[in-house]
Amino acid sequence: MPSWIGAVILSLSGLLLSLPAAGADVKARSCGEVRQAYGAKGFSLADIPYQEIAGEHLRICPQEYTCCTTEMEDKLSQQSKLEFENLVEETSHFVRTTFVSRHKKFDEFFRELLENAEKSLNDMFVRTYGMLYMQNSEVFQDLFTELKRYYTGGNVNLEEMLNDFWARLLERMFQLINPQYHFSEDYLECVSKYTDQLKPFGDVPRKLKIQVTRAFIAARTFVQGLTVGREVANRVSKVSPTPGCIRALMKMLYCPYCRGLPTVRPCSNYCLNVMKGCLANQADLDTEWNLFIDAMLLVAERLEGPFNIESVMDPIDVKISEAIMNMQENSMQVSAKVFQGCGQPKPAPALRSARSAPENFNTRFRPYNPEERPTTAAGTSLDRLVTDIKEKLKLSKKVWSALPYSICKDESMTAGTSNEEECWNGHSKARYLPEIMNDGLTNQINNPEVDVDITRPDTFIRQQIMALRVMTNKLKNAYNGNDVNFQDTSDESSGSGSGSGCMDDVCPTEFEFVTTEAPAVDPDRREVDSSAARMSDSLLSWSLICTALALQRLCR
Repeated sequence: MPSWIGAVILSLSGLLLSLPAAGADVKARSCGEVRQAYGAKGFSLADIPYQEIAGEHLRICPQEYTCCTTEMEDKLSQQSKLEFENLVEETSHFVRTTFVSRHKKFDEFFRELLENAEKSLNDMFVRTYGMLYMQNSEVFQDLFTELKRYYTGGNVNLEEMLNDFWARLLERMFQLINPQYHFSEDYLECVSKYTDQLKPFGDVPRKLKIQVTRAFIAARTFVQGLTVGREVANRVSKVSPTPGCIRALMKMLYCPYCRGLPTVRPCSNYCLNVMKGCLANQADLDTEWNLFIDAMLLVAERLEGPFNIESVMDPIDVKISEAIMNMQENSMQVSAKVFQGCGQPKPAPALRSARSAPENFNTRFRPYNPEERPTTAAGTSLDRLVTDIKEKLKLSKKVWSALPYSICKDESMTAGTSNEEECWNGHSKARYLPEIMNDGLTNQINNPEVDVDITRPDTFIRQQIMALRVMTNKLKNAYNGNDVNFQDTSDESSGSGSGSGCMDDVCPTEFEFVTTEAPAVDPDRREVDSSAARMSDSLLSWSLICTALALQRLCR
């Protein structure tokens, strides 16, 4: 036998002897556990090998022996992206539902409050003035229409609208108390010009203007704030991870599969660095978001105190009727001054003078009993509603910078702090050593897990920051009783801008963003007390004074 044949036989014998050992080694690196976990995700098992293969084809996971094919790595990469997006949406669910549900409740309350106030006024005035009211009811209907239009975002100047209401009411009443005369449109326009000078309705229009403007400004701005918070939360919770983030997510969530360790979860600190890199722009929203929440809380304090829309709207019918009675009591003096300023009107035809008898108009107003008046709107009161909203708003502070921590503390997400030696650190099952990054985009420059371009802030997030900044500015103005949509630079003696709710020093001169507290007592109280004293000799009873001035708490 030639020597070379013997050498070949010996080589083949050695190879055959080595096969069992090799077979045993391959069996130890089976992908069975990975196949089971992969199939549980809903993927086809046709993609996955039965045993580990060389990993030179991998682009994200370590290029060592692996259970992952190229197709598997691609699919698991997309799976990690979807899971991350769902995690962010689920984790921000609380803040989103808070703004959605509270906006709905507040809006429902406010609309019902206006409906109740209009119905109450209509019922009261039909009972009190009968046909005379019904013939002129559009004046009052227009008032509530404009108030509703303002609340829903209409371009309404509250002060001008209220001035127009009183001027129109003066024109109608002037004709009713002087039915013996015929008044042309020009003459009535002249009458309306005397509204401020004559003060035919007493001090009611001025007080009501202060109360209505600041309460409506605060209420409308507050509900707009709830809308902005809702929209920002909805938009920010729908993230679009960058390619660098997707790579980091795949490496953290599914590279353990490729290494044959599907049950090993990421280390907690490893998860935090990945999430801080992926949510760096969201964390930058936090500063402006917290300022926005602070401003919402301060306006809420106003709504509970001096800008309480419920205490303004509930007795508005009583206040307007009080103004009408002032006009009745001073009708002779008012008519004489108007005739002096606008000239003597022409006598009316006989039929016209008989159409509406003055004595019908002089019917005295009888207030509702307390049990007859609507007590609440939308099944709650403003105080209870605002208290609930305030509690939820406080819980939503720092929500965006807290997202990584909220996600990574989930037991289904990480191994937890108690398993720091038995967790996936991005390379193997071992402790994660790198330090945790700080929050925000600029702090990710040295993030060891996510490739973050700190020179290119997310445009979409910057748009949300700007929206919050604009809303915070409106809330600051509302806190001071000013409507940002109607800032008047004219130098008027009143010192109040168009649409401003601040008169007679009832509002602070500047917005102290953190330290200012809403006063516990209505600033109008001193004014109301003196007004009540002046009216003590009038035909109104003490109970009517208390109701008309919305100061029932002083009468208990």
